[in-house]
Amino acid sequence: MANIPEYNEISDLAIDRPHVVILGAGASRAAFPDGEANGKQLPLMDDLVKTLNLVPIILRYGITYANENFEQLYSAIHDSGNEILAAALEKHVYEYFDSLELPPWPTLYDHLVLSLRGKDLIATFNWDPLLWQALIRNKHIASLPQAVFLHGSVSIGYCRHHRGYGPKGHNCPNCSRRYDDAKLLYPVTRKGYSDDSFIGSQWDTLRSCLEDAYVLTIFGYSAPSSDAEAIQLMKEAWGPPGKRGLEQIEIIDRKEEDELRETWKPFICEQHYGTTKSFYDSWIAKHPRRSCEAVWGEKMEMVDFVDDQGLPLEKEWHILLDWLRPRLDNEKAKPE
Repeated sequence: MANIPEYNEISDLAIDRPHVVILGAGASRAAFPDGEANGKQLPLMDDLVKTLNLVPIILRYGITYANENFEQLYSAIHDSGNEILAAALEKHVYEYFDSLELPPWPTLYDHLVLSLRGKDLIATFNWDPLLWQALIRNKHIASLPQAVFLHGSVSIGYCRHHRGYGPKGHNCPNCSRRYDDAKLLYPVTRKGYSDDSFIGSQWDTLRSCLEDAYVLTIFGYSAPSSDAEAIQLMKEAWGPPGKRGLEQIEIIDRKEEDELRETWKPFICEQHYGTTKSFYDSWIAKHPRRSCEAVWGEKMEMVDFVDDQGLPLEKEWHILLDWLRPRLDNEKAKPE
């Protein structure tokens, strides 16, 4: 097999189809295993009740708590019609996530957004503001991927008159009205993605990008039963696996490969998939800003990438930016 040295990868901008990344709660947990800037933990559905200390609120309303995860608990409360308790839980959840902050050093989310290009898309199911904060603080460095918030986000405001969105608390640039807070979708069986104009617009963008995607990465998203509607929408946009013989799916998750393959079988075409337990072993991190080109080279041109050094993991910004500089300079010289 022929080997392509690093400088050739830097100069390769041949693939203009998007790399789409789907984020679930496991991605935020992987990005901040020791907590965010102030030590607050990023919860999963299984430990959200404990992490956010929701039990006292539940008991205050006379509800017996039997160690259910948040998905089971909230669904039962919602189905019972207890709107007062549901609103109290929602308020507490919103305030907790709204308080989260990035630490000052480069994090996995900074690495993620800087490792994709403007043609790419990150679609997150997470409520936390950390992906948005990473996009904001890196926007001056390079062309960054678009992001959509499939279940809403505490960081986002939305103008219902112009279907635009931006930082919560800011004003719409088109009409100067203050953005409305984006709605958060909670874990109930029918979420009604088209019922809310902001959420609907986010799904429209994801569907469009998924149809054209060359690489799909699923990072820390478990496809829970309460998201059956979401899985169906993504499946329709991705299309029949048999027609995805050139594309690649990558799953970043701590679960074993057999379990992941079974979960995502409706999306996978034969052997055109891979799994890894770490973001830093992914196509994105090993070939920053050139992930689609690297997949094409290995799968279609039988290139052996012997020099996939990957991102530097030091906590100094200048080391990360110096490493990225040749790739960014090449993009400026050959704009997409």
